[in-house]
Amino acid sequence: MLTKTPSAAPAATVPQEITAGPPELETGGVLFIDLNAIVFNWRSLMQRAVPADCAAVVKADAYGCGIEPVTAELAKGGCRTFFVAHLAEARQVRAAAPEAVIYVLNGMAPGSSPIYASIDARPVIGTMAEFVEWDAFRRASGWLGGAALHFDTGMNRLGLSVNEAPALAARVKMPDHGIALIMTHLACAETPGHDLNNAQTEAFRQLRYLFRGVSASLANSSGIFLGPAAHCDMVRPGAALYGVNPTPAAPNLMEPVITLRARIVQVRHVERGAPVGYGAAWTAPRASRVAIVSVGYADGYHRAAGSFPAGKKGAAPAQAVVGSKRCPVIGRISMDLMALDISALTEGAAKRGDFATLIGDGITVDEVADWSGTIGYEVLTSLGRRYRRVWMR
Repeated sequence: MLTKTPSAAPAATVPQEITAGPPELETGGVLFIDLNAIVFNWRSLMQRAVPADCAAVVKADAYGCGIEPVTAELAKGGCRTFFVAHLAEARQVRAAAPEAVIYVLNGMAPGSSPIYASIDARPVIGTMAEFVEWDAFRRASGWLGGAALHFDTGMNRLGLSVNEAPALAARVKMPDHGIALIMTHLACAETPGHDLNNAQTEAFRQLRYLFRGVSASLANSSGIFLGPAAHCDMVRPGAALYGVNPTPAAPNLMEPVITLRARIVQVRHVERGAPVGYGAAWTAPRASRVAIVSVGYADGYHRAAGSFPAGKKGAAPAQAVVGSKRCPVIGRISMDLMALDISALTEGAAKRGDFATLIGDGITVDEVADWSGTIGYEVLTSLGRRYRRVWMR
C-alpha cells in the first residue's frame, strides 16, 4: 500500500515523497527512486525520436521502480501510451493513468477478451488463434477496443509470421478494423553494427507498406539510438527510462534513477589471515576493519557479486560507498548480509547504524550488473520487497 509522506509545504501542494514498505528501522535498506529522473529520461528519448510518439514500458513493476507511482508521474509528464507484459499490470496502469492507451505485450490468454474490454486494454496479438478470438469477441460484444499485431522479423520469440501479413493486411480495408498498431522487436539493438538490425528494419519497412495508415513501432530503448529509420511512428523505451545504459559501447546519456542504501549493523576488527564469511572465501591480507551490511541476495543483490576463493577472473571487485569512499565487497554475499573492507577509512568514519550506498553516489546499475555477471535489467527487477521504498518528486 502506497502512503504519502507529509511535507512541510502547504497542504495544497503535492507531497514531494511517496513511501511504501516497512519503516526504515524495521528493515535493512532504503531504496530511493527519483521520479523526476524517470520523466527527464522519457522526455530526452522523446526529443531524440521526434516526430515519432514516445511510449513507456512499465512492465515488471516498472523494472522494479514501482508501476503505479512511475506510471502516474509519466502520465503527468505527458506520456499517453504504456506497454506492460500482463493483464494484471494493465489494471495497475489503468488505475494510475485512467486516460492512457495500454498495450499488453504477452498477448491474449484463451478467454481473456472480456477482461481486456473491462479495463480498455489492447492485446499485442502474436498468433492467428489470438487474432481470431479477439475478432470474434469484438463482433459478438460490440466492443470497439483496438489491438496491436506483433510480427516476428528475426528474433524468433513472439510474433506472427511475416507470411501471414498479407491476409491480415486485408483487414485494414474494412471499416472499424481495430488494428491500432503493428510492431516487432529488435533482437540486437544494443549492438549497432549487428547485421540483424538492418535485416529486421528492412523486413518491418515492407510490413509498414502492407499496413499503410496503421501506426508502427520498432524501436526499444537501444533501438532509438539506431537513428530515424528505426523510429517509425512510435518508440517504446523501457530500461533506459530507469537509468540503464541503452548504448553500452558509449557513455550513458540517461540520468541515474535509483539509490540503494544498506544499514551497517556491525563494524569488526579482523586479524591478518582471518577469514570472513561462508566458505572462508576472503582472508584478511592485513589487520582489517570490516563493516557488516544488512542486505544480501534475498534483497536482490546478487550472490555472484561476492568474492570466491579463486577470484572472479577479469572482473573488478564489487564496491559500495561508505563515508564518500568506495570500499570493496569481501567474501561471499549471504542471504541477508554482506561484508565491506573499510580499512581505508579513518577510524570511526563508519559505525553501527550508518548507511553504505550499494547503488548511487557514482555506482551505477550497470556497474553492479558487471560485478554480478548479468545486465542492468536483472539488477533492477531483482530488488527485493524488504526495502523501505521512497519515491522522490
